[in-house]
Amino acid sequence: MGTPLGDFIRAKRDATSPADLGLPDDGRRRAPGLRRIELATRAGMSVEYLTRIEQGRDRNPTLPVLRAIADGLSLNVAERRHLTFLAKIAGGACVGQRQLNPAPLRQEVRPATLETLRLLEPAGVAMVTNKLGDVLAHTSAFNRLLQPTGLLDAEDPNLLRYLFTDPRAQQALLNWEYVADVQTFDLWHAPTLTAAEWLKAEIAAQAGPEFTARLSRNLPPESRPWQIRLPGGIVTKWQREVLETPAEPEQQIVILIPADEQTRNAFAQGQLEQDHSEQDRWGQVTPLRAV
Repeated sequence: MGTPLGDFIRAKRDATSPADLGLPDDGRRRAPGLRRIELATRAGMSVEYLTRIEQGRDRNPTLPVLRAIADGLSLNVAERRHLTFLAKIAGGACVGQRQLNPAPLRQEVRPATLETLRLLEPAGVAMVTNKLGDVLAHTSAFNRLLQPTGLLDAEDPNLLRYLFTDPRAQQALLNWEYVADVQTFDLWHAPTLTAAEWLKAEIAAQAGPEFTARLSRNLPPESRPWQIRLPGGIVTKWQREVLETPAEPEQQIVILIPADEQTRNAFAQGQLEQDHSEQDRWGQVTPLRAV
């Protein structure tokens, strides 16, 4: 039986061409990607040992072995962090901790985190979310940008549920597939295993292969701008930046920064203005859960 660690290494190897690593390609490959022997050679290990790791027969590779595999695949920082995380799961180092904490994720946002959002007002497009995709608080500018998309219509907005169950998501997000990849990948790092499994089951039943295929991939998506269509057909591009909150590690502040001049100008010229409700006045952070 395989492991997420082995699946990740194999998936990354399949997605890496020899040319990416400066290796010659003889053109006689049964499948695209890096051969196992090529990775084993670059990592300085035997093909047999690499095979055992990929197939889940060796669940406790040492840190030097993980570093060698990471170097062999030329993993970036996010991918190296994910590789280490999956190794802990494979070896059982963090599974017990995750299973011993089946309680739902904390939904309340700390006053200090809300104050950070207030410092981004009135122009900052930002929200507080967790690794399950629950939107816990947001700035007024976030409301003006995302309200027309339907994301905030639900009583308890959730990005993952919105992406896979609301048809408006694919109309509003021009690169919907990429955003879906990002939010699905976040589930790997949900601090409560029970809550993550519950959400996976709920969404899988509604979304089917669109969701489950992404979940099994477990490759960290590359950073790209989110493309959001505004009313009137204006296309805006936003770079997603994530600020971790150490005091509340299951939560994070997500900031959307204009990624091009058209987006910056549209925002500056007030083209994102909407009719505001009492909960969305200029300069007011909207916590969706009581503190």
